[in-house]
Amino acid sequence: MATTADQLMAPALVPTSNGQQSVLIVGTKLQASTNSNSDSNQNSTKKKKTAAVQQQQQQHQHQVDSKRSALAKPDAMNASLKLKSSEPIKEVRVYKIVLTGGPCGGKTTGQSRLCTFFENLGWKVFRVPETATVLLSGGVKFSDLTEDEAYKFQENLIRTMVQIENTYFELGNSNTRNVLIICDRGVMDASAYISKDKWEKMMAANKWNPVEMRDNRYNQILHLVSAANGAEDFYSTEDHACRSEGVELARELDYKSAAAWVGHPYFDVIDNSTDFETKMNRMIESVCQKLGIDIGDRLQATSRKLKYLVASLPPESEFPPFQDFDVEHHYLQSTFPKVQARLRKRGQKNHWSYIYTQRRPNIHGQNRIEVKTQLTHRDYINLLAQCDDAHYTIYKTRRCFLINNQYFQLDIYKEPGHPRCKGLVLLETYSSLTGDALKNCMPKFLNIVKEVTGDPDYSMFNLSLKEDWSTSEKYCRPTSHGKQKQPLPPPPPPAPERHYHPYDENSD
Repeated sequence: MATTADQLMAPALVPTSNGQQSVLIVGTKLQASTNSNSDSNQNSTKKKKTAAVQQQQQQHQHQVDSKRSALAKPDAMNASLKLKSSEPIKEVRVYKIVLTGGPCGGKTTGQSRLCTFFENLGWKVFRVPETATVLLSGGVKFSDLTEDEAYKFQENLIRTMVQIENTYFELGNSNTRNVLIICDRGVMDASAYISKDKWEKMMAANKWNPVEMRDNRYNQILHLVSAANGAEDFYSTEDHACRSEGVELARELDYKSAAAWVGHPYFDVIDNSTDFETKMNRMIESVCQKLGIDIGDRLQATSRKLKYLVASLPPESEFPPFQDFDVEHHYLQSTFPKVQARLRKRGQKNHWSYIYTQRRPNIHGQNRIEVKTQLTHRDYINLLAQCDDAHYTIYKTRRCFLINNQYFQLDIYKEPGHPRCKGLVLLETYSSLTGDALKNCMPKFLNIVKEVTGDPDYSMFNLSLKEDWSTSEKYCRPTSHGKQKQPLPPPPPPAPERHYHPYDENSD
């Protein structure tokens, strides 16, 4: 029977490898024919096409099944989060930082320097303007506001700031390049300008909580200390239309803005202990360290991590204003003996943040690479299935406080855990100071026994090991991470100048 058509799109049900049928739209041009041989040829052609489609779908299904099988393996999530030091970063990163501090601290210049530096690395940089300056430049004078007006102003300022920041955050998430988002102040800065009672009232009324607003919203906080604190000769209000603070008020505001961020897990204070150019370099260096970017010799490394053993915990009344957190660390299994992977759960009042950290040893003489990834609660729960049975879970109370423009974290180890951790209290800080200058900024109310920077006996990895250190092959020594095939000789005496050690991890 003759059939005539121009273009015909015909749906066909094609069986797949899992027994289901899928609709396949096949476009074919039918030519008129007057004999049955033509119909037979067409049917034969259709069968061949259908067989070819079936083969393609079977191959596709096989690939899907292979990927599912790979994801089911214990180390699959590790593989998805790995960053190889010898390979370029393939996944787009969005890193959100806050520049805060008192008046005349260098925030404007800092934004410009960070922007130039990271754009030269190929990153896309967004700069979020300071919301308070935008509002105050419209004629609002904060000192003229009543208490109720000041409360409403701060509440609306935060709402406005969140909306502005979210616009930039969404742009960053949709970008195809690595993105650095620099916020000129963040939401917690508003707490420096109202009383604690009113701040807590505002938080409750808007259903805000500090873990989300402070810890989860931003990756890193950089407090640039005001020139009014340590560089008074350079303090000036001439170049800022909205700035009129005297030196004493500037110092007070600087302290309050720093106190507002106490408790953030990655809070760096950039003080005035060096000249301004070095201050800017220290700021950039701090961001690069947190990102795991090798900056080579472009910036002179100045800041280093310091760790101290504390004899006992003094009464809370001895401390300056502080924030306490519940912290849990879980070490994960890894297919590579020189790679450490761990999870950190950190929170207050049942509000939590989750971090996945992967650490690799020194490569070509460079400092160890440590990459941190913020996780959702679901990702965290999935990764817990990969916990390494050779390690105890580490439980701590982490107390964060600020003294003399120096940020400290006091880790108070809690049970359950290995007996070696019972009563252990460790103090950590980052500083470029040395000698008497460093000694003078240390907390005088703490009974510091000794410095243990780089001491493997105080490495969190070693402290969590279930095995006896004297017989364990996993005990980390200066030249290795993780499992070792042969015991190594005792480490040599430490050099006079201390550097990062490959096993001395940042405890998050």
